Amino acid sequence: MQVIHGNGPCPTPIGPSAVTIGAYDGVHLGHQAVIARVRALAAPQGLKTVVVTFDRHPATVVRPESAPRLLCDLDQKLELLAATGVDATYVVTFDAERAAETAESFVKTVLVDCLAARTVVVGEDFHFGHRRGGDVRLLESMGADAGFEVQGLELVGPDGEPADANAARVSSTGIRRLLDEGDVAGAAALLGRPHEVRGRVEPGDKRGRELGFPTANLTIAPEIQLPAEGIYAGWFERADGTCVPTAISLGHRPTFYQRPAEVPLLECHLLGFSGDLYGETVKVRFVERLRGEERFDSVDDLVAQIRTDVDQTRKVLTA
Repeated sequence: MQVIHGNGPCPTPIGPSAVTIGAYDGVHLGHQAVIARVRALAAPQGLKTVVVTFDRHPATVVRPESAPRLLCDLDQKLELLAATGVDATYVVTFDAERAAETAESFVKTVLVDCLAARTVVVGEDFHFGHRRGGDVRLLESMGADAGFEVQGLELVGPDGEPADANAARVSSTGIRRLLDEGDVAGAAALLGRPHEVRGRVEPGDKRGRELGFPTANLTIAPEIQLPAEGIYAGWFERADGTCVPTAISLGHRPTFYQRPAEVPLLECHLLGFSGDLYGETVKVRFVERLRGEERFDSVDDLVAQIRTDVDQTRKVLTA
């Protein structure tokens, strides 16, 4: 997949093309259904397939006080988009200047001049441009003059089909809500894969080693969405691609600390592994929530529960 980064004049003209536009946070099943539609429309016309997305969530610029946490960072988003089979992704640098751009200017500079769009596919509730001034109707109006057609698609359900009024709909907002509730299995059903976070293994206080369950402590970027605090079964992928089953603890370790830290600690006990992981950038995937975070009256009680958590993790991941 070709990746084009730009802000201002078109860095690399490409086209004629079939295009979809959006934040594409998480590249969930709904996003994948839109991209599949783009590819289906492009094939008989011999068009390039292009996703137009942004280097950050637009809300971080236009309403930073209420910007959502991200389901994936830019690198992961590009990996997920490449896996859909699109020809190119145009990553728009979204800054204050871009936020002030009119919808009409965006259509001309990006869709027409840069991508020579012939087909544009977006969600039916799609808005863009300064103060969300652009929508499907504006695209249709400008497309009639510029030579591209527009399709506004309904939201889809987990099966990729249009969702009726009573059905669950796939959205990044809905997935974040499930993660906030600790329902990582439900989130995975809408993502089409387990929720994944990436971070660097940093030295900790070695308390896990003292308890007989050494852990890799990860530092996660603050803008990334984490599940609710608790204990999870999941997978730990090393920098070399090796995947190891892991019992995950996400929280503030209330048995040892009375005052919670500002940021929850993500600790991974790798089953059947020993070795030095410090400094590695790794991936952690959440498969199933085992329980909430608890405070234990004694270290012995905590250790007994950790043994149970590890056994349960092994069962979940081998089922």
